[in-house]
Amino acid sequence: MPAIDPNDRWMAVGRSEDLDAYRAGSEAVVAALAGGSDARLLIVFAADRYEPAALLAGIRASSGATPLIGCSTAGEIASSGPGDAGVVVTALGGAGFSVATRIATGASADLRSAGAGAAEALSGIENRPHRVLLLLADGLAGDQQEIVRGAYGVAGAAVPLVGGCAGDDLRMVATRQFFGADVLTDAVVGAAIGSDAPFGIGVRHGWRRVGEPLMVSSSGGNRVELLDERPALDAYLERLDAPPEAWNQAGVFTRFAQTHPLGLSRRSDEEHVRFVAEADFEKRALVCIAAVPQGGLAWIMEGDSTSVLDATDAACTEALDALGGRPPIGMLAFDCIARKGVLGIGVTDEVARVAAHAGTAPVAGFYTYGEIARTRGVSGFHNQTLVVLAIS
Repeated sequence: MPAIDPNDRWMAVGRSEDLDAYRAGSEAVVAALAGGSDARLLIVFAADRYEPAALLAGIRASSGATPLIGCSTAGEIASSGPGDAGVVVTALGGAGFSVATRIATGASADLRSAGAGAAEALSGIENRPHRVLLLLADGLAGDQQEIVRGAYGVAGAAVPLVGGCAGDDLRMVATRQFFGADVLTDAVVGAAIGSDAPFGIGVRHGWRRVGEPLMVSSSGGNRVELLDERPALDAYLERLDAPPEAWNQAGVFTRFAQTHPLGLSRRSDEEHVRFVAEADFEKRALVCIAAVPQGGLAWIMEGDSTSVLDATDAACTEALDALGGRPPIGMLAFDCIARKGVLGIGVTDEVARVAAHAGTAPVAGFYTYGEIARTRGVSGFHNQTLVVLAIS
């Protein structure tokens, strides 16, 4: 087997918090492109406050026709720390990478087909020994596990899936996806990346079960109607002794629920967590980011700074172990906004830990409404979880 030339691949990250969208995009991409020549892909994570067309115009003025995917966020991540009002641009470059991008629009009408459409990017890359499919989806489009199923149907078991769901700073109104110079919503964007060197993926959440389980008496897709034969919203809020405002104010409910997810009972050792994104106050139902199967058991989950930070270290270690001893050239982090809610000011420590694992390599990422990590089996959508992609 021929030796892998580390000079054939590079990753660099640029960041800006300029208030002007055009200037912010320009400043961030210029810094990212300074990392090397022959850029193959740009990945953009941007605060929801920016006017997105102006932001992309600023980026494209310096990047030309370089393939670009990205999304709006609930906060941004870079080696220098967390933020919630800026833009982070990642550039991958060098002859050691082969990249192709695809977009699927109107995702909510058929989420599985949208995932399959984005996964068609894999047909556009050269045959390389290592491949990964990066997916960025509209976090409010419906049951995100269907996107993973659709992508898996195209990618098969040999290609890992990784990525996250776009956010809108917890407004829960509309998220944006970026593809080239286009700004969309209700879309899935995908980038297939082929490489001469390995990728590694790590997944951990840091939540633990609290109290007795609740029976999911009635649910459909990502809506939970009844828990223990009672209106799901009432059963959930009573179990948690929630503040009065959470019973009838959407913003208060969302902020409260982000640190109180549901844990689902599974036959496998892998425990799945579901982000409770919204409350249907009229029908007293819970709306989650992904499906909650009827007839199963669900637990209220909680975490603290220690458990969340321990999970951060474990996810980074798992990702780096998969590189076979090679140092990373960069790491991408897809971190649920709910984990940020638990950490508070400790979120700076979390990002510092990711950066420490990366060593001298750059780190980029964003706070998500859901995370994608499929390395085995068909299931691969996560909530309230940290997913780390290590690139060597």
